[in-house]
Formats: sequence, structure tokens, C-alpha cells
Amino acid sequence: MLTEEHFDTLTGLRVRAMGDKLREMAEDDSYDSCTFEERMETLIEAEATARRDRKVAKLVREARFKPPSACVEDVVYLRERKLSRDRVARLSACEWVEACEVVVIISKTGCGKSFLGQALGNAACRRLFTVRYARLADMMDDLNRCRSAGDGSYYEHMDLYKTVQLLIVDDFLTTPIATQGAIDLFEIMEAREGRAATLIASQLEPNEWHLRIEGELMADSILNRIATGSRYIDLDGPNMREYFAKKRDS
Repeated sequence: MLTEEHFDTLTGLRVRAMGDKLREMAEDDSYDSCTFEERMETLIEAEATARRDRKVAKLVREARFKPPSACVEDVVYLRERKLSRDRVARLSACEWVEACEVVVIISKTGCGKSFLGQALGNAACRRLFTVRYARLADMMDDLNRCRSAGDGSYYEHMDLYKTVQLLIVDDFLTTPIATQGAIDLFEIMEAREGRAATLIASQLEPNEWHLRIEGELMADSILNRIATGSRYIDLDGPNMREYFAKKRDS
């Protein structure tokens, strides 16, 4: 006879999902006809699913998405956006992440490039890849603060940007970057080339990026590692903030 003590023991052994499923099975007559092996399979699957869900939730938190709920299921496919379900489905399968490729999303302000990038990041978390989302200006500020602190945190943060399996850089070169920022960006992109995937979202076309990086040689070095061989998504269509505001008001 199962008692609360048994369920408490399972919780103490850190298999709470298995204990919850066992309680459900004990109270549900439909499981009476199941064999011992079938019941054990159900219990193991319940615990494995719960553990995977917790890991995905942790990866999403660590990715620092804004908003954290961005997902491919909520992508809007308007004809004007020139974005197909098939292409999003292929990208959300994350083969490009595994292959350490670069995806570049280009659109004018408000067309949803940030949401799409984070939705693809969420898809990567679901496949248990490590992800970090950041605006380029925030990345540079973060590294500058760490450098000024002089406590070694600069190297820790640089290592994170260099090694995370998918780095999502939003608002890429919306504002120009000076020499030190260009050096940091070069170090990150050089370390990631062929070793980790990168997603870039920008309002500017690649031929305009060059003008936003101080130092012609540094600009060439950075952009050669990003623009060459990347997959491009050119988003068009309406301002999605206005689109959703009208839907809420209607």
C-alpha cells in the first residue's frame, strides 16, 4: 500500500514528477490493466519529460529574451512580410545552429526582426542549445564595465559571448562603435566563426555596416566573418507594434 511517506521519499530522491505520476496511476482505474513494464515506462517518461522541461526553462531564463515568451508559434505570416512558414520551420529545426552558421535578419524598425530572432532562439533552447540574446550596444556596455572593474569579469563575459552555442545580437550597428568596441566585436566574431552559431538582427543593409565601425581594417575583418556565407532574411511589411495595437483595440 502506497502511503504519503512513499511519495515524500520520491520527492526527497528528486524524482517528484515520477511520484506525482505514480499517485495519479494509483488513483486512476484505467491503469489497472497495464503491465508492470507499461507502468514503469509511463513513470520514466513522466520524470524524463519533467526534467527536460526544467532544463529548457533554465536555458530560456539564461538567454535573457525580451520578451521571454517569444516563440515561433506566435510568428505572424502576413503576405507583406515575405516570410514563409516553411522557412521558419526549417530555421526552427536548428540545423544551422548545429552547423555553426550565421543568420542575418534585416528589416526597418517595427517589422518584427527582434521577435523573430528571439523566437528562433527559443526554438534553439527547446533543442537544448545554450543561447544568449543581447543588443549590440548593451554587449559593448557590459564589456566596458567589466573591463573598468578590473576584477577578471571581462574575460568571463568575453568567454560567454565567444562560446555560447547561439549568440543573438540585436540592433546590430544601430549606433556606431569606436575602436575598443570594434576590437571586442572582432574577437567575439573571430572566436565564433565555424565554432558557434550567430544570429544578427539589423535595420541596416550589410553594405551600410562598414560605415558604423571605426577603422577600415577592423571593419573589413569583422564583416568578412559575418557577411560571407550567411543566411539572410529580409523582412518587410507593416509595423508589427501598430498591427498588434490595432488588433487589441478592435
